[in-house]
Amino acid sequence: MKKPKIIVTGGAGFIGSNLVETLNQKGEDRIIIVDHLNEGNKWKNLLGLKFLDYIEKDEFLEKIEKGYFKDVSAIVHLGACSNTTVKDLHYLYLNNYKYSQKLALFALENEINFIYASSAATYGDGSMGFSDEEALLPKLKPLNPYGFSKHLFDLWLYYNKLLNQVVGLKYFNVFGEREFHKGEMKSVALKAYEEIKKEGKVKLFKSYHPDYKDGEQLRDFIYVKDAVEVTIFFLENPKIKGIFNVGTGKARSFKDLVLAIFSALSLPPNIEYIEMPEYLKNQYQYFTQADITKLRKVGYNKPMWELESAIKNYVNYLEKNYNSFYG
Repeated sequence: MKKPKIIVTGGAGFIGSNLVETLNQKGEDRIIIVDHLNEGNKWKNLLGLKFLDYIEKDEFLEKIEKGYFKDVSAIVHLGACSNTTVKDLHYLYLNNYKYSQKLALFALENEINFIYASSAATYGDGSMGFSDEEALLPKLKPLNPYGFSKHLFDLWLYYNKLLNQVVGLKYFNVFGEREFHKGEMKSVALKAYEEIKKEGKVKLFKSYHPDYKDGEQLRDFIYVKDAVEVTIFFLENPKIKGIFNVGTGKARSFKDLVLAIFSALSLPPNIEYIEMPEYLKNQYQYFTQADITKLRKVGYNKPMWELESAIKNYVNYLEKNYNSFYG
């Protein structure tokens, strides 16, 4: 019987299932997937993947506490509540902070390579910039409870001088295959595709900032294939540690994104600019862009997908797979 080599928490989720698929393509199937499958369609992300076992997240924690899995080589901890609208701080504290602490301590005690998902949400409004230099961590001010829960864990590692023993990945605006299950947390790319297919047009927020025209607010959109490749880089280079941004380093506008979708569908652009809700106006980010200097310095030198090429590839996938997922 094969022994497990890699544990992927959140392995049925968006980035997690893409990671498992890519590991399979590289010949690795000694994988244990940990997740929480509820009434949604997330289970469909596991179809076609090769792995040794699937374990629910609470049962997995019990097994960890009993000393199972001490001989795995890596834990990639992507499992978390990633809903930015959740307001239950106690739930986020237990799920995103305490759970991560227990896994990190288990990995450190057993000399297991520990890679975890932080988030670009920890940067808040971006007023402190988007540098992943660890000395800046205490100055960051997330805007929502989700970002705060991720920031808490980063800070715990920082203040306990553990960041030189683990890898934290601050994923920016990831889009791509296997995100159907995410509901309101789906990427703008998938939401825009659905809107175009249903109504023939896309609604984008007007701008209330003099430096940005309507629809030209900027984000660092990164294709999930790139996010996965960066993650695998740290699996393959276990001596490299610290917190790293995972983005393209090149901000693009929402207008660029939706124009690429119209183009991929061979449809004429049809964009309607709508008023932004009042509650958003004071906390809206007009610009995010990952500083990937540190990532490049440690040796990750693969080029990132250009937005238009990535969108074309993704739309081709959606055209073939959208109905089968929702069927």
